[in-house]
Amino acid sequence: MKGKNGKTNRKKWAILTMLLACVLSCLYSFMKNRDSKSEESSGWQRQVSLFMNHSMEGRFFQIPRYLENREEAADDGKLAERLIRRNFPLMEYTALYPGADREQEDALMAQLIGRREGADEDVKDIDEENLDYGDDALHIDNSLLAEMEKENSVHNNTTESGQEEENKEMTGEAVAENQDPGPEGVFTPSEYPSYTYDWSEKWDYEALLSNFYAVDNSTRLKEEYADLNQLLYQDLSVNRQAQGPQILIYHTHGSEAFLDSVPGDESTTIVGAGDKLAELLENTYGFQVLHYTERFDDVRDEAYNESLPVIEQILAQNPTIEVVIDLHRDAVAGDRKLVMDLQGRPTARFMFFNGLSYGRKSGDIAYLENPYIQENLAFSFQVQVAANEYYPGIARKIYLKAYRYNMHLMPKSLLIEMGAQNNTVEEIMNACDPLAHILAIVLG
Repeated sequence: MKGKNGKTNRKKWAILTMLLACVLSCLYSFMKNRDSKSEESSGWQRQVSLFMNHSMEGRFFQIPRYLENREEAADDGKLAERLIRRNFPLMEYTALYPGADREQEDALMAQLIGRREGADEDVKDIDEENLDYGDDALHIDNSLLAEMEKENSVHNNTTESGQEEENKEMTGEAVAENQDPGPEGVFTPSEYPSYTYDWSEKWDYEALLSNFYAVDNSTRLKEEYADLNQLLYQDLSVNRQAQGPQILIYHTHGSEAFLDSVPGDESTTIVGAGDKLAELLENTYGFQVLHYTERFDDVRDEAYNESLPVIEQILAQNPTIEVVIDLHRDAVAGDRKLVMDLQGRPTARFMFFNGLSYGRKSGDIAYLENPYIQENLAFSFQVQVAANEYYPGIARKIYLKAYRYNMHLMPKSLLIEMGAQNNTVEEIMNACDPLAHILAIVLG
């Protein structure tokens, strides 16, 4: 009888412990949300509603938020138990969960979120138009913007050739003031900027955000990272005298192809673009480049999980590597086409991409730790500035999302979205020329 009462008492204490943890979690969330700038005040009813919503979501449903569907949760029968342990740390010390293995739990969680990363990259929780510069862009002339909009709007393959030539001529006139075309069909690197930012002006958080970034609704750029000194003045030059490769180019999604890619011909996919970019960086700009061409996305959801240990091994075997570039192809809605006329050549536009390991609702994602977020942001910022100054219009805004995308492997890590599915192989290959020059400006 005594043993039975003891068991009942332990259960009561366990329940009381859970309730206490719940109350403490709610109080913590209330204090945290009370000072949040991301929520607008509109009456006590809204504040109570937000408090309850954030408390429940942020404290009790962290794991399910990162799962693709219920089937993923079924992969591990103890996932619910781990959820309880993660959100109620005091349960670690009760008789219900002895000997908790936190390292194993974190590894599982990182793997589950890694799956989410693989499927999430092309899913945008942002209006597509917000990724592009508008009439308020400092570095793009309005006439060029208008012609670019014609190029990038819904394209019709049945357009008469005469009209296409007229559009090309108009676009060529719009960029003539900024770009000196070389011999027909040959790219000539711009010797001087077409536009120069005035960094002596006051560049506060909002100014930097509006001029350089497109922030997905899944995340938020912390003000501590939007420091012009930290972004603009970090020295990103590499040692070109090193006895080994300084730059690694690889493709988490190596199967990504284009409008006229030839099935089975890797040279007409994003891997082919990586070949050309590597060749330019080596033969034109004097870097040593390792281009890893193996695919990781046979199962797209597993691409980041599959690539991580391989890239880690490559970096361990090649300690001279300072720069890691993950080259992708973007996906856009409908028939929109990311292209511009550059020196008389149809050229795909590209976009630099950062993962912040930060959820707008959940805060820092501990399972996706990245000690190099500031350095990653400095790299993308400086190449964005070079692109805007030397080739106005070639780059969309830097896109910020919530996850990590394996950018924690090196301070100078860069994810590039080269064109999209509606671009031709010719447009993609032409874009490698200005991209290589931009990278050389920053890394040289």
